[in-house]
Amino acid sequence: MPAYPDDFRLTPEAVKVLAHPLRSRLLGTLRRGGPATATALATTLNTNSGATSYHLRKLESVGLVADTGEGTGKQRLWRAATSSHSWERTELAHDEDAATALGWLERDYLRLFSTDYAHWLDVAEAWPDEWQDAAGMGDAWVTVNPEQLIALRQELDEVLERYRAADPAPDGRRVTIWQAAYPLDPDTIPAVADDAGAAGSEPPEDQTPEDQTPGNETPGAETEQP
Repeated sequence: MPAYPDDFRLTPEAVKVLAHPLRSRLLGTLRRGGPATATALATTLNTNSGATSYHLRKLESVGLVADTGEGTGKQRLWRAATSSHSWERTELAHDEDAATALGWLERDYLRLFSTDYAHWLDVAEAWPDEWQDAAGMGDAWVTVNPEQLIALRQELDEVLERYRAADPAPDGRRVTIWQAAYPLDPDTIPAVADDAGAAGSEPPEDQTPEDQTPGNETPGAETEQP
């Protein structure tokens, strides 16, 4: 779900390029820190400029990063082409390689969240009390259908956009906010409606509920994730 007005929707080719440890970090670093050269990025990410140059060109080939045109000599100055990227799992499912790449990318973001939040916990006590109390984590659950879940997430995005559009407070700091929405009981997979009608409709007169397959579940079916 788009988080910024200039959001980049991942295509099968783009997700296959992005699903790489260094490329993912390069894009994230450019979004956090702004334009940088391959040499500066290599120093930040503890690698070599040859590797960063190669992978930046791969990201450029699918529109995720761009050359600002403001470099000096042979040093190209790179920037993130957009502020965010998003995807729909069903749009990529038809391409097996893209689906595999997306699975890796989603788990890589999970690892990144764990690493970043653990770092905050390591240093939180050094921050002023008001920041320690303001920051934090939590969870909640609601009962919704897919359409309501989409609406809920859109409302959250609208709240975030309101704060992004506001003038920063003099003592403001950048804060990262992660979102994850998924079924609380992921192993209880909903039945899929067929041509005969929606799941949960009354059985034919000559068939009792006991004669039906329990749950009408499809083995191996996968729920859609946001």
